[in-house]
Amino acid sequence: MDLWSRKDNVTDKRRTNHEGRSGVNLVGHSDEDHVTDNEIYTIALAGVDSEGRQSATVCGLDQHEETFTVDEALEAIGFGMFQWKLSVVTGLSWVADAMEMMILSILAPQLHCEWKLPGYQVALITSVVFAGMGVGSPLWGNVSDRYGRKTGLTMSVCWTLTYGVLSSLAPVYGWLLFLRGLVGFGIGGVPLSVTLYSEFLPAKSRGTYIMLIAVFWAIGSVFEVLLALLIMPTLGWRWLLFFSSFPMAVFLCFCHWLPESARFHLLMGKTGKAMETLARIAKDNGKPMPKGKLVGNQQNERGRIKDLFTPQYRKTTLLLWFIWFANGFSYYGIVLLTTELFQAGPLCTAIQGAKIEASCSLECKYLTSSDYKDLLWTTLAEFPGILLVLFAIDRIGRKKSLALCFFMFSLCILPLFACIGRLSVTICIFIARAFISAGFQVAFVYTPEVYPTETRALAMGTSNAVSRVGALITPFVAQVMLRQSVSATLSFYLIFCLLGGVTSLLLPIETLGRGLEESCLDQEAGQQTATTNQTNKTAHSSNQR
Repeated sequence: MDLWSRKDNVTDKRRTNHEGRSGVNLVGHSDEDHVTDNEIYTIALAGVDSEGRQSATVCGLDQHEETFTVDEALEAIGFGMFQWKLSVVTGLSWVADAMEMMILSILAPQLHCEWKLPGYQVALITSVVFAGMGVGSPLWGNVSDRYGRKTGLTMSVCWTLTYGVLSSLAPVYGWLLFLRGLVGFGIGGVPLSVTLYSEFLPAKSRGTYIMLIAVFWAIGSVFEVLLALLIMPTLGWRWLLFFSSFPMAVFLCFCHWLPESARFHLLMGKTGKAMETLARIAKDNGKPMPKGKLVGNQQNERGRIKDLFTPQYRKTTLLLWFIWFANGFSYYGIVLLTTELFQAGPLCTAIQGAKIEASCSLECKYLTSSDYKDLLWTTLAEFPGILLVLFAIDRIGRKKSLALCFFMFSLCILPLFACIGRLSVTICIFIARAFISAGFQVAFVYTPEVYPTETRALAMGTSNAVSRVGALITPFVAQVMLRQSVSATLSFYLIFCLLGGVTSLLLPIETLGRGLEESCLDQEAGQQTATTNQTNKTAHSSNQR
């Protein structure tokens, strides 16, 4: 039996009660030789935490009652109009996140010139955003696991919109740093949209469906460059910051439509609300609800960091954290390197030892229309990256897709060590960004799939926070170290991505085709059942011999 393909927290089997028992068939017992369509056994689990408190509620069992789980309901209802509308609403928050990220590569050279900032202060403008995201991501994840996905996502977008608008009014450098840090804190909660979205998708081709969210990220990135090309030469960076907050305002206008996750309601013991949500999905999709009673575990202890380090998740968590770190370091590094290398002039001169920055540290170069157009071309790499993931993720699996993206990014970095022209630099950056963007999206697909509902948002939050640590460091490499040595800078990105590829292959769990778990108790029960079944099969084989 495949341990990882066990569905949800309830096993629904039709059995013949040859012994006339009216009790519950305990987890760990197998009657596979006596399966018929006459009797239903529903197994629910109860767990006790380290302090002796019961953490799950056992659902009532009725051997004659039809039951179904959230996964089974979503599989029956399928992907339809409801998920399309959900894609658009949650995608608006993803557009806003992408635009805030692209601002960083545009804002830095502008303020370097306008406020006469030295290199390290320019890098701080970028790093303080990622520092805020690193702090905010796990906190928003904890809020989401305790109070709901919709609550956490809406609060984080409200926060980001408020301080995004205020940062456009910053009078001096210190205020800008402070306000952009608060913007970063709010952006840390935006990936909750992926968590919410994934919990409404059927297991089949879930990876493909989540790529709909990735399309909105690509749209946001491209739209920000076009907005900068239009606004920066005339109105300046303050208006760019102001107009970049528009998608968040639109999201807040539609967020009342967002439903709370049925999985989250079920985990809280609110089976009625979970049924209402599933009925709403079925109505929008024009499909009938499964017959019977919705069953699942109530989990009172949710959003605990220690649950990410239980024996079954410890290795996965540590390896994933490095993968997210390498993704954040490399993705935002290539975004920042794009404008830096375009401003550097001939790459051959820089590689041969000449410093990019002139002797006067305050000398600057504004981004030209040619720079914006090249930035636009490299940003369009987000779209082929999505196509790459769509092709690979449900064919070769999540782990191999991650490794492929890391290794191909490293391969595209190698030509930058040589003396190549601006067109060749643009092509290499385009392909490299396509692959690292694809790798980031695979990480967003894999992480919600590998953790149960009780810690899913926290796992996303902490992983996102670790990626922001990498993003926080990368400005000092891409914007400061680059001015001293191009080769040393590129070597950092090459090494981290090679290590990221190896780490991806070492992940212990492949989630391709696996249903989302509601509780860690599901996995424990699955392991017990699998062990017992294996023992029974071994004993049966011995008896035959």
